[in-house]
Amino acid sequence: MIKAIHPIPAFTDNYIWALLHADDKRVCVVDPGDANPVIDYLQGHNLTLTEILVTHHHPDHVGGLSRLVEKYAPQVVGPKGSHIKGINRYVTEGDRVSVSDTPFSVLEVPGHTLDHIAYFCDGTETELPKLFCGDTLFAAGCGRLFEGTAAVMHASLAKFTSLPPNTAVYCTHEYTLANLRFAIAADPDNAALQARLQREQEKRDQSLPTLPSSIALELQTNPFLRCQDAALQRSAELQLHHKPENEVEVFAALRRWKDNF
Repeated sequence: MIKAIHPIPAFTDNYIWALLHADDKRVCVVDPGDANPVIDYLQGHNLTLTEILVTHHHPDHVGGLSRLVEKYAPQVVGPKGSHIKGINRYVTEGDRVSVSDTPFSVLEVPGHTLDHIAYFCDGTETELPKLFCGDTLFAAGCGRLFEGTAAVMHASLAKFTSLPPNTAVYCTHEYTLANLRFAIAADPDNAALQARLQREQEKRDQSLPTLPSSIALELQTNPFLRCQDAALQRSAELQLHHKPENEVEVFAALRRWKDNF
């Protein structure tokens, strides 16, 4: 089992997630964009790095790989076909990865990038289900469409909506407050959004992470997971100047609006 999960802050708003093995000696990290904070964390807690999980090829997620591989020789798991230097186990949809005897399933979730994957593990009596989703899903938001289309990203996000509601969502950026401000603009009568903004602001005022989120909370407050909602369809219509034909068109309108918000 995974004993604990800790955020390692990196750059200005990244989190490198550290998954502590049950033996308190080994650790897995997710998306190490910078080696230095990982090395500091390992040395400060007398830990050995045994695995790295990679979600996609952007430098702020893989920039620390070469140094960490050279120093610790961990297993590095990442998306097949991505040509990320340092990966020594390539995975695709449905493959399984084990961290401290906790099995994770690989989900292919293109859109932000075409090689993007996520890692999901089912819950047990003592552990919540967990999702490490990189930059595909954010707290109250989603990643920009750098490589995929709106239809591709919408389909990828739909994979997450079918996960158990109590799934803990570990994304990799502290974008929550900005995302919530946009979500309120798009869905101004949503009381759950107002309450969430207040809660998350209180955390940030104390320099605490707003993550992890949960699938249940995202289904309540994330506009990009709620394109079937009448209020968001009305907001999309105002952006498009015509009635959207389907949820993908709603999603595309919201994503373009967010890009310029």
